[in-house]
Amino acid sequence: MNHKVAISFADGKTHFFPIKAGELLLDAALRNGINIPLDCREGVCGTCMGRCESGQYSLDYVDEEALSPSDLQQRKVLACQTRVRSDAAFYFDVDSTLCSASGTRAVQARVSEVELLSASTALLHLEAGGDSPLDFLPGQYARLQVPGTEAHRAYSFANRPNVQNRLLFLIRLLPGGVMSDYLRERCKAGDEIRLEAPLGAFYLRQVERPLVMVAGGTGLSAFLGMLDELAERGCDQPVQLYHGVRQPADLCELERLRGYAERIPGFTFIPVVSDAAPGWDGRRGYVSEHLDPAQLRAAPFDMYLCGPPPMIESMKTWLQENALDGNPLYLEKFTESGT
Repeated sequence: MNHKVAISFADGKTHFFPIKAGELLLDAALRNGINIPLDCREGVCGTCMGRCESGQYSLDYVDEEALSPSDLQQRKVLACQTRVRSDAAFYFDVDSTLCSASGTRAVQARVSEVELLSASTALLHLEAGGDSPLDFLPGQYARLQVPGTEAHRAYSFANRPNVQNRLLFLIRLLPGGVMSDYLRERCKAGDEIRLEAPLGAFYLRQVERPLVMVAGGTGLSAFLGMLDELAERGCDQPVQLYHGVRQPADLCELERLRGYAERIPGFTFIPVVSDAAPGWDGRRGYVSEHLDPAQLRAAPFDMYLCGPPPMIESMKTWLQENALDGNPLYLEKFTESGT
């Protein structure tokens, strides 16, 4: 029985390859052209150290000078001693170019539909076709070339990988934006869009603690992919998703989010509107104003942040001020280009 392994690198590139059940990670990587740094191959030197982000594995031998008990608790591994026991994802803190692994694919996709969810948001549906699924980790992104131009824009996948190669992207519509104008004015079913994927180091890790997810605007897209994955494979930890937007009209995919509550036990969705009209009866202000520090201190948690830089920096400051910055934090900043 084969498993699928994803190896991510410090430059945001990810490479996928098959591995035989119980095979050493290093052997499978080398067979697939990924030259992970190595030296002794005996579990002593620590040169091939990485970290298992998700999945099951076992270690043959690890010298205590190579990995400490704390390292092992953090799921750090040595590729030369790691036997993979399930589909898994690993991270190595080197650039992919140093390992001869580009990891990305150029894909020609076709538009199947574009939904204008509001004046500020569109949901782009693409079909990539091909004989094999496009591999990516839930939360990662792709670079799309705007049809008829040389411009490229980066967007997070809003779904999990699937055999039909149907891809979703939640896109913010900006005044005068190259992609925004294309989606509003010219986009139609059958248009070809070239994309490069997978990219990014923001993706769902092994779930062993409660999850707190904070999305700013269309940063929700990455979390939709993660929630698709959790709903599909199951999750026994509480999951809170906060979605911060400016206006109630910016809230989207609400039916889909309600569906997660039925498929993921312990899932809670909390929308927060910063500039709401008097008729809005939900939470107002900023997400940090609605987080409970005492509740978060009660147990370790993993936090995921995806949104514009001001939101990310504000949340990092809040965590520090409330002495909560010792918990694992994964984040993705994005900038909105109007050109």
